[in-house]
Amino acid sequence: MGGANAARLEWMDDDHKDRQSQPEETGREFDNAAIGALAHLYRGEVYRSTVWRTRLDTTTNWAVVTLGIALSISYANPDASPLPLLLVSILIVMFLILESRRYRFFNVWRARARWIETKFYAPLLLHSRQPGHNEWQHVLANDYLTPEYHIGFWRAMGRRIRRNYMWILSFQAVSYYGKIIIHPTPVEGFDQFFARMAVGPISGVGMFIAGVAFHASWIALALFTRALDKKKHANREGVAGMG
Repeated sequence: MGGANAARLEWMDDDHKDRQSQPEETGREFDNAAIGALAHLYRGEVYRSTVWRTRLDTTTNWAVVTLGIALSISYANPDASPLPLLLVSILIVMFLILESRRYRFFNVWRARARWIETKFYAPLLLHSRQPGHNEWQHVLANDYLTPEYHIGFWRAMGRRIRRNYMWILSFQAVSYYGKIIIHPTPVEGFDQFFARMAVGPISGVGMFIAGVAFHASWIALALFTRALDKKKHANREGVAGMG
């Protein structure tokens, strides 16, 4: 049961480390001043999570706009080069990296707000006893004393891929290969297809293999991190059921 008690101290979201030391139980309940201070703290965390959520939307918008520009250039006429659609993937990956870093910050504020909602406000709304000095406050206090990310970079990137960038990258791939197939004339065979894909000294076969490897890598990352998230969620549910 000791492992179950330690696991209950995890955040609702992700890889937050279990706390090793526990405070002494005092039985002290919140007075009106403490409840008011906690309400202000909650509003502050919601505000910060909203600000960082807006920053996430900004990088997504940049990725969509740059892809739109590349589409406009490549499909402007049949003789236009498909290279902009290839190069835009570099910008999209850069925006994905920026957004993944921002998501790790956003997740801190979101997790704190959700922790207060589920451990303080929900019991009050369910007419349970007034929350006292117990483990959930200890976890929140330690997160303020020693703040840290609650999710790893690759998991953050996997989430952003699954939520937004899988659509952007898929559309970029379809647009690029569509350009190769139909412009300047419909492709007549694999030899012509690979010939159109050649870029400078890099052969068309090499470019095709690189493209498949690129898209397979983000698909694999999305699936792997999804499985990891589901596993962690199942572990938390199992620990809760043991109570």
